[in-house]
Amino acid sequence: MTYGLYNGLGFGNMMGFWGGGIMMIIFWGIIIYFIVWLVRSNKTSEVDNKKALDILKERYARGEIEKKEFEEKKKDLN
Repeated sequence: MTYGLYNGLGFGNMMGFWGGGIMMIIFWGIIIYFIVWLVRSNKTSEVDNKKALDILKERYARGEIEKKEFEEKKKDLN
């Protein structure tokens, strides 16, 4: 039974690890990063909507906009 150079020295297993294991780690890292990014971007948009509504309420309270305009813009934000 003859072994090639790579099999006899154990390089065959190492090449399998570097070719498959590292790629799997990179793949799952990308998936996890995407999920975290998706969750964070969703929270950011909710915060931005709340800030916009607060600004709209302040403008209405100061008399810069009328009730009709306030209601229209409020409906657009929701």
